[in-house]
Amino acid sequence: MSIEGSTIVAAVALGVGATLVMDLWNLFLKRVFGIPSLNYCMLGRWIGHMPAGTLLHASIAAAPPKPLECPVGWIAHYTIGVVFGLVFVALTPGDWLVRPTVLPALLFGIATIVFPLFILQPSLGLGVAASKTPRPAQARLKSLATHIVFGVGLYLCGLGVSYVLRTQA
Repeated sequence: MSIEGSTIVAAVALGVGATLVMDLWNLFLKRVFGIPSLNYCMLGRWIGHMPAGTLLHASIAAAPPKPLECPVGWIAHYTIGVVFGLVFVALTPGDWLVRPTVLPALLFGIATIVFPLFILQPSLGLGVAASKTPRPAQARLKSLATHIVFGVGLYLCGLGVSYVLRTQA
């Protein structure tokens, strides 16, 4: 099976666009409701400790800072979004990019919640599914909402990609 270059570009655009939609959602939550988002510098710090073999932290905030942890965290955040975009396009029927529908994008967005709940949060010292945070239920709900928004972002960006593909045909 070969994948056309335009399909890869479209998948990258979906990943970047959906991640941007997610970030705008988190900015809205912060500005309007005072609900903070994940500090992507901490993601960068976690990645910065990996070469020394430290994958699990009791508290990433207490771990020594690493050089360039903020840019590394933001680059990783968008890279993860692009990887999710590529996986999503690989899993959807071939005509989804031409005629996007909301349900596959929404379900995929919801499915991606397994990564923060069972990989990132435990690795940062927050516990499985944020169990070690002051308000685990609130953290879980925010994670779910954020990943639903990522799925909506996939769909919205899919509409944009389908428009571009139709105008080039």
